[in-house]
Amino acid sequence: MIQINDIKVPLDDMNTEYLTNAAARLIKVAPAEIVSLRITKKSVDARKKDNIHFVCSVECRLKNANVEKNILSRNKNRNISAADPYVYSVKVTPPPLRRPVVVGSGPAGLFAALILARGGQNPIILERGGDLHTRRAAVKNYFDGGELDVSSNIQFGEGGAGTFSDGKLTTGTKDKRIRFVLQEFVRAGASEEILYSSKPHIGTDILMNVLLNMRTEITSLGGEYRFLTKLVDINISDGVVKSVIAKREGKYEELITDHVILAIGHSARDTFEMLCNKGIAMIQKPFAVGARIEHPQEVINRAQYGEFYNRPELGAADYKLAVHLPNDRGVYTFCMCPGGYVVAAASEPNSVVTNGMSLFARDGTNANSALLVGVNPSDFGGGHPLAGVEFQRRIERAAFDYTHSSKAPAQLVGDFLRNVPSVGCGGTLPTYRPSVQFGEISCCLPEFVIESMREGIKMMDAKLHGFAHPEAIITAPETRSSSPVRILRGDDLHSPSARGLYPCGEGAGFAGGIMSAAVDGMKCAEKILESIEIA
Repeated sequence: MIQINDIKVPLDDMNTEYLTNAAARLIKVAPAEIVSLRITKKSVDARKKDNIHFVCSVECRLKNANVEKNILSRNKNRNISAADPYVYSVKVTPPPLRRPVVVGSGPAGLFAALILARGGQNPIILERGGDLHTRRAAVKNYFDGGELDVSSNIQFGEGGAGTFSDGKLTTGTKDKRIRFVLQEFVRAGASEEILYSSKPHIGTDILMNVLLNMRTEITSLGGEYRFLTKLVDINISDGVVKSVIAKREGKYEELITDHVILAIGHSARDTFEMLCNKGIAMIQKPFAVGARIEHPQEVINRAQYGEFYNRPELGAADYKLAVHLPNDRGVYTFCMCPGGYVVAAASEPNSVVTNGMSLFARDGTNANSALLVGVNPSDFGGGHPLAGVEFQRRIERAAFDYTHSSKAPAQLVGDFLRNVPSVGCGGTLPTYRPSVQFGEISCCLPEFVIESMREGIKMMDAKLHGFAHPEAIITAPETRSSSPVRILRGDDLHSPSARGLYPCGEGAGFAGGIMSAAVDGMKCAEKILESIEIA
């Protein structure tokens, strides 16, 4: 197989025939010699607004293997090389005397459970929230103005927080396991586009079915899901995990185990507290807070694509912006949702939290993203390992106190920049449900965050014209961008406080999104399988 990179494709010519002909020209063979061709990467080059086009990489196979070898041996073009297929394999190990326990079913827990199940270890998955059906019903009820379900919500339940955030799969992680994660998502029902898109996403609507299919495989291999079941204690003796205590419907159960993968997510605050009280080593971690900024999608399309803004081949435009301020704060956008929605993401009573999501089609009227300001332990107001959690809580409860409900404080960007309250929306209709309350978002965010956001918006507008559009909307607060703690672990991935305890994923501070969390879950599962093989 031959890998060919950097094939420029006009918008009107994005098809297999064009790519085959282009590949043939580059490797100097007749198109008929190429018997198979697969896109391995596809991105949009929008740097020149009068020449927007796709850039693709492909793998192709020729009729004659000797011709392939000759091409590669004489090749001097850095964009042409031998394809490097990646195959991930799991070695099946003996059935366990004591089944491993995976705490959490987000991407880290999901892929840890998948690898353990394929390795013959019959994992037990404890999920404090409900299954997909239960969770969707609870989230809809909350969006419709009902009470918050503290067990099943945007943060807790099957699939973790990523289930309701578009299923964005962009990552800076270079680990080869990324390919396996993408392949597994496709095998479970995601679009094949995620295998080659430079900014892959599954879509919240499609992700539901993907999760169900993956759960079906895990259980068919001997895994066991226990929903609405919360980890409440870990029994440790002589520095080694002996068992866990789980609670469901008021009843407690002890599960004897040698291995616990702690994939609890970034919002399991009561679990953080339990672990801290048990002496599990953890430290404060920098993270970021801010709000959701929402524009008409057409504003973003025009800014990114110019006269090509309405070309259907390009879809809804996205962006990723970051600036460094004179006050030494960083301001950046995160979890950008083209054609998406701002959603209510609280997990505790009397609090307001926002997040963003998109469906697969990304065909909503608005675009939104988190607009975040970096915060450091020195901002938390204390040295306790969980001081960052309290920093988040103060913001979330201040927002609730402002609206006296699950409504979110909102402000027009123009009013925010002029430091005056908003009395209603302009040309942009907010998508947050149940609804927003216009006023000032300074009601809940610290002054240094507000001032940094103001400066950041102005600087970002110079990079993306229209970002400071006066009728764009800011909905606050966004506080759950990442975990406020890091649960320490060694090179062997065990907690230094308890051998057999594997802090894992985003909640433990070792990942920053679906893909990196999934990879971290795989690594922890591999360590367990290795220990069984050695034993």
